[in-house]
Amino acid sequence: MAFTLKIGEQAPVFNLPATDGNTYSLEDFDDKVLVIFFTCNHCPYVIGSDENTRQIAEQFENQGVRFVAINSNSSNTYAEDGFEFMVERMQENRFPWLYLHDESQKIAEAYGALRTPHFFVFNETRRLVYTGRAIDNPRNWEESTTHELADVLREVVAEEPVLVPVTNPIGCNVKWEGKERHWMPVDACDLV
Repeated sequence: MAFTLKIGEQAPVFNLPATDGNTYSLEDFDDKVLVIFFTCNHCPYVIGSDENTRQIAEQFENQGVRFVAINSNSSNTYAEDGFEFMVERMQENRFPWLYLHDESQKIAEAYGALRTPHFFVFNETRRLVYTGRAIDNPRNWEESTTHELADVLREVVAEEPVLVPVTNPIGCNVKWEGKERHWMPVDACDLV
């Protein structure tokens, strides 16, 4: 069995606290397209591409696309990923997405999150239509030569087939509880 959710599979349900003080479940989102992405506070690939992700989220927000970020990193493995720092990060950056905390890491495991950032795009019936990266150079987004996430969102919003449904995410690995910083589950591997 593959570690990461496969194209066509249903979005795993969740019920997670957010930095805005509320708790959200999958059922709370009735948008046409739902982008769930695994991220964190410290990763240079996340920090280097945050503004690109912001631009994409803002570009598509009036077209029925909703972005939801999830931090599953263990704060025991990387202290900067603690919930209090998530709250600070959202207050400082005012990102146009909700920022949820997956302290148990069960949601990261259910989705098969490999890296930060790792994007999952779901259609209106919450079937996975894309998984992978947003761009090919997340450490320095302005030097990117590919823009997979924006391409996919244009296709999904236009109800066209997704031409490239799977790419390898580029970033830091998820920081798993009780494991060294670079550990990944044995069945986690490249997607393509």
